[in-house]
Amino acid sequence: MATKATGSAGGLTNFNILHGFTEALVRGMRSSFLLDADYHHITQCDSLDDVKLNLTENDYADAVADLGNLTPSNLQAAAIEKLVTEFKYLRTQAVEPLATFLDFITYEYMIENVMLLLKGTISGRDINELIAQCHPLGMFRESTMRAIPTFESSPKGYQDLYQTVLVDTPVGPYFSLFLQDSADKAADGHIRNVLEEVEVEIIKSSLIKYWLEDFYQFCQTIGGETASLMSELLAVRADTNAINITLNSFGTPLNEPSMRTTDRARLYPCIGTLYPAGTQMLQEVADEESLGHALEFFPQYAGIWNVHANGGANDKSIDDAFYERDVRMLELAFESQMHYGCFYAYVKLKEQEIRNLVWIAECILQQQKEEINKFVPVFSQHAPWRLKKR
Repeated sequence: MATKATGSAGGLTNFNILHGFTEALVRGMRSSFLLDADYHHITQCDSLDDVKLNLTENDYADAVADLGNLTPSNLQAAAIEKLVTEFKYLRTQAVEPLATFLDFITYEYMIENVMLLLKGTISGRDINELIAQCHPLGMFRESTMRAIPTFESSPKGYQDLYQTVLVDTPVGPYFSLFLQDSADKAADGHIRNVLEEVEVEIIKSSLIKYWLEDFYQFCQTIGGETASLMSELLAVRADTNAINITLNSFGTPLNEPSMRTTDRARLYPCIGTLYPAGTQMLQEVADEESLGHALEFFPQYAGIWNVHANGGANDKSIDDAFYERDVRMLELAFESQMHYGCFYAYVKLKEQEIRNLVWIAECILQQQKEEINKFVPVFSQHAPWRLKKR
């Protein structure tokens, strides 16, 4: 599925000629991240009005200027809109193969939007409400967005959805692979209505798996530092998905012995540190204890799992541990040059910053100030891994 890159875009000979300006833009945008001092001032606020006032002193000034009463939801929407504006500007300056690389970043949000609309189809929610909740980076044409929830919840309805709507979208090939995989599992060889038989989140995991593998292969065609760095970033993303899929399957039909090595195993990405030996072990995992034993063979995940097994050491959840690991790796993407990884890292680090802002705003709104510092700052001089280097 991935479009092959023409020539070497990962070497020193032609990178600056093609992408030097765009790379300079994204590296300049690094200065827009909130500083430790910004977080300190925001967390000391007693009201959301004070938060808004503090945000006018940094790069979010224009984003919050037109907001009336600040709320966690409209703060999130304004921050996402700011990120989308910056990303689209980068995309307009990009030439191939960087342009396709940036498009790959948006495919994940397209998948999330499709699944959100499919959920709405099943629950009968209002289409306008659903579209308003979709991520702006994953939007199709409005006619396409409105068409997705109109198909009936039946085997023929979902086949028609792919053949008449999704086939013309960038995520169509992933949906096609999912339907084909479903057909291969069906005893009669025909596509069965898996969309009604399993949770929608499982379908989303399948589509994300195909996207990760496709993105990984595309990065390999680029070569150079991009291939090396993105291989690591996408590998840890794939490993995180595999661990979470296993953990979330406990107490569901996916954890039944007959389903572990079939349906659940098919959700594991075929890339990453865990693949293939680790994912083979995950197929046999039946509970949290056996999951912990399987991860003992992978030191980089054994420590993260211990955080979860201990009930959250230092009030830290397993998600927090994953976020800290991801932020560290994404920050390091800015330490080398002449590669595409900094574009991916910028988007993902901004996502983390938005999560931080929403968390702080929620804590202030709910008067839970004792929980307010439970976030993962970006480019913090007080990050544990930075302090260890001193």
